[in-house]
Amino acid sequence: MTAAGTWLDRLNRGSFTAVRVTDGSVVDDEESSTTERVRPSTELALHLAVYRARPDVNAVVHLHPQTAILLDAMGERIRLITTDHAAYVRSIAVVGFHPPGSEALATAVAEAVADGTDCVILSHHGCSILGSTVEWAHRRVVNVDEAARLTYQALALTGGIGPRTVPDCPPW
Repeated sequence: MTAAGTWLDRLNRGSFTAVRVTDGSVVDDEESSTTERVRPSTELALHLAVYRARPDVNAVVHLHPQTAILLDAMGERIRLITTDHAAYVRSIAVVGFHPPGSEALATAVAEAVADGTDCVILSHHGCSILGSTVEWAHRRVVNVDEAARLTYQALALTGGIGPRTVPDCPPW
């Protein structure tokens, strides 16, 4: 997982730390030339809870997409408008606000994804996107972000009349 304080747009090999899913302890990197241990992200509990709840998941991407957070804060759900949104995202769960890094947040997210949901909005915070691989998680991240932007644009174009004015992609 990423180390504390890393920026997603500036990742390199030193931006990651390996942790044990069983107890969250940092795995020593024998190849490292430094004796300094890299501290995991403050969202370690969230990642561990998801991996424990979903053994099929090998990648959890936690990020803070501003349009998705804004829509949720305004009480608007993200619409899955295109066939790609429907195919890759399928559904988006939402969990109420819990302090970042808290056990309460980790528990809420694990419960939200236990049914197979791969995308969850964390109210006033960000989102966590799951995948069987990093590539699948990334594909979902791109589609959630695009769906949020299109939802926002559609609501702006329609005067923000409400959910009835922005249709989801029909089932296929």
